[in-house]
Amino acid sequence: MSTPPRFSCCRTLPTFRWSESLFTESSPTPFTLEASTGSLTSSLEAVSWLAIALLPSSSISVFTVTLLLLLSNLGAAIVEVANDALVAEAGKQPKSTNKSRSSSSGELQSFVWTAASVGGILGNLIGGLSIDRFSPQTMFLGFGIILIIQLLRTLAIRESSLNLPKNSSNNGIRKQLSVLLVALRKPEIAYAIAWFAASHAVIPVLTGTMFFYQIEHLKLDSSVLGLSKVFGQVAMLLWSIIYNRQLKSVRPRKLISAVQVTLAVFMLSDVLFVKGFYREMGVPDSLYVVIFSGLLEVLFIFKVLPFSVLMAQLCPPGCEGSLMAFVMSAIALAFIISGYLGVALVTYVGISDQDFSALPKGILIQTAFTLLPLFWNSWIPDDVKVQKKKN
Repeated sequence: MSTPPRFSCCRTLPTFRWSESLFTESSPTPFTLEASTGSLTSSLEAVSWLAIALLPSSSISVFTVTLLLLLSNLGAAIVEVANDALVAEAGKQPKSTNKSRSSSSGELQSFVWTAASVGGILGNLIGGLSIDRFSPQTMFLGFGIILIIQLLRTLAIRESSLNLPKNSSNNGIRKQLSVLLVALRKPEIAYAIAWFAASHAVIPVLTGTMFFYQIEHLKLDSSVLGLSKVFGQVAMLLWSIIYNRQLKSVRPRKLISAVQVTLAVFMLSDVLFVKGFYREMGVPDSLYVVIFSGLLEVLFIFKVLPFSVLMAQLCPPGCEGSLMAFVMSAIALAFIISGYLGVALVTYVGISDQDFSALPKGILIQTAFTLLPLFWNSWIPDDVKVQKKKN
């Protein structure tokens, strides 16, 4: 019931993410490779979704649908690689000072999060409104057509008109790899990445179990879960705005640790929810799921924004794309591990589709593991300026 995140469908993805970025940064025109990657991934997603929509129901087996969804998820995951590399490359300002470079990278990360959140709100809202009005095949057909339009629009852009910067011809893959290894040898970077990946990996994910509990046990309507997704994306949008305006000056260790504690508090709230505490207080299950479950789902990635800004500040010039792709690779691997730990936890405590009595115990164990990384949060650099002076 508790299934690994989508990254587990693509086990070669962590290696691909940073290796693709090495090719990107060693390419004479790095943005060209990313644009080509975007076209390729749009094709993968469009083909898989249109196939699900157009193939007769009698000829589609569970195995076929699984393969098509795997192809779609692979395309979506590769898009993230291109996005990470684009943001890192766009944040390069060789002629600027360290202070302006750090400020620019933080603003760029916040802007990307804001744009992604707006897209997530619109996507989840459209999906939530459509799910009760159209058949699954019609929805796959509609979203597949949107991807085709995106693909054609991307191919229509002439990259020569964008005045894209070119890398030096001496900046080969070997040199880029050596620069990345030098960056990873810096203790403040290596320890920070290790902590961040571990803070995700040690948490057994029970998202799939909670989803099954809400749908099958509580019999909640699918529109409620759709609204929960929309609420979570709205929270991400507000988080990016608040971070950019108010929280950028807060020390990274303090902010990331606060997010980790908040995540644990929301998990404890889920224990009360499963036990019926809020129901006895008169709070409808649907209202709790929309607000608290929506927030809990996005809280897992709230700390990615301040950590990305921290890495952009610590990263030496010349390997921004490679380092950020390596970071996201580590996070992808951590999500895979946490997903399988969630499966192991469900089996250990004895949760089944007929018996959810052990679910509160499972969530309590999950909460304990969520707080565990706080005991070595000293691995997160607390003062970027001091670290730069030491270097």
